[in-house]
Amino acid sequence: MSQFNYLNELNNIITMDGELTKGPAPRWQKKMDLSAASSSFNASSMNTSRQKLSVSFNGQQTVPPGTLSGKTPSKKPGGGSSTKKEGKSQTPSQKQPSGGDRFIPNRTTTDFDLGHYMVKQNEARKETEGDGSGEDGQQQQNGTNPSPKNAERIKILSEAVKGCDISNKRILSYQTKAPAAPEGHMNPLKVVYSVKTPMSTKSGSRFIPNAPERILDAPDIINDYYLNLMDWSGDNVVAVALGSSVYLWNAASGNIEVLYENEGGDHACALSWIQEGHILAVGTSTGTVELWDCEQMKRLRIMDGHSGRVGVLAWNSYVVCSGSRDGSIVNHDVRTRDHNVATLRGHSQEVCGLKWSSDGKHLASGGNDNLVNVWSTANGAPHTTTDPLYAFNQHQAAVRALAWCPWQPNTLATGGGTADRCIKFWNVSNGQLLNSVDTKSQVCGLLFSKNYKELISAHGYVNNQLTIWKYPSMNKQIDLLGHTGRVLQIAMSPDGSTVMSAGADETLRLWNCFQPDPLLSKKEKSVTREKPSLLKQSIR
Repeated sequence: MSQFNYLNELNNIITMDGELTKGPAPRWQKKMDLSAASSSFNASSMNTSRQKLSVSFNGQQTVPPGTLSGKTPSKKPGGGSSTKKEGKSQTPSQKQPSGGDRFIPNRTTTDFDLGHYMVKQNEARKETEGDGSGEDGQQQQNGTNPSPKNAERIKILSEAVKGCDISNKRILSYQTKAPAAPEGHMNPLKVVYSVKTPMSTKSGSRFIPNAPERILDAPDIINDYYLNLMDWSGDNVVAVALGSSVYLWNAASGNIEVLYENEGGDHACALSWIQEGHILAVGTSTGTVELWDCEQMKRLRIMDGHSGRVGVLAWNSYVVCSGSRDGSIVNHDVRTRDHNVATLRGHSQEVCGLKWSSDGKHLASGGNDNLVNVWSTANGAPHTTTDPLYAFNQHQAAVRALAWCPWQPNTLATGGGTADRCIKFWNVSNGQLLNSVDTKSQVCGLLFSKNYKELISAHGYVNNQLTIWKYPSMNKQIDLLGHTGRVLQIAMSPDGSTVMSAGADETLRLWNCFQPDPLLSKKEKSVTREKPSLLKQSIR
């Protein structure tokens, strides 16, 4: 038997699978025991303090109102207040803290009775939410929600006892102003709030260069708000009228050519490229519209129909619309001999703005009579009817700046002159005004971006700036400064990345403000990549 006892003891010593019942407890177990003991002690102390401080509102003890509002409750079982020397305040005065800026509640103005009652009522309301059983008296004794009649009666009694609306009463009362930090105290977080955050970081916007990429001279450009002397074609050629001549600038190669030069006092008043091709329409000071082939550098035809100068042109397929100083708009079908398809008379003064919508269903016209007219197409044809669909008269000055939203074809943006200074947005489906923004300066041009949901506007006095807005929130992104005279007109490149501005300071400035995101462009290229042919796949 002794040898078996010896073997059992030896096995117990060697075996490591069981729990260690002897020796000191592990460190983690000591920490858990300490935390549990401290939490249970805090909970018990809080419960005893609440029991001593609380006075039931339901009438178990009748205490006159205001007896406990300004004094510290007694710890004696008798419930009486502690007797101290007369002449001294029951609560010590507030002193400046030794450090930091803590916000300490004021005990002298805190009503502990009312605070305890409000806390108990909130707890009872949460516990009995959705439970409507029980009689009213039993609900009142158990602290649950009473019936609506008793609840109203309790509310009236509590307001009469406390003299205020207890629903707006705070449980803890604080001083009106936080105590000041001690002299010489420095807040280490002050640097975080004092650093100026860049505009791009605050608005979450992209980087926009605030300087022009290139500046070209434009001598003798006519400083007239009602003329449209520049346009950018789909073939990347810019046409600009300088004095009595019309110039062509190839943006890709940089070559400059003279299309023609007027003799005498005549000059070009409006330029507009056809949507696809190399045909340029030119409105003249004599009231005619000329068509020029810019590859052959020759004039194709002359179309009349106006008694005053032609200051604005707009193409829609094979129809070009011309607006004149005589207040009329003529639709010219350039394919036929009788080119005058329709004459629109919706303005009493000079027409200075014309723009077709992206879907070709609506034509917007702005005039010096402060009117904006919207014309619809006639039975699907590229020309309009003779009666306007809508006439907007909310602008207080001439309307020259017009732009249609490319992703919302029914949204029209219009800009007013010096006396108006507003950009307005219209829904041409129902004729409602969507938004109006005061720009604080004359609006000379509007363009929607093709790459971003943004809008760029050209302005005159005081700053002569170009402003980029986020659409539709109309949060200002950036002001592009540089022109010393008002911006007469703006045009956009075919890819939508660059905007050219013509100013009264006789300069043309190119702003690379809508450069597409390279990551998005790479994704688009990867999506549109052509599959290699089977012949190339078979060759190794």
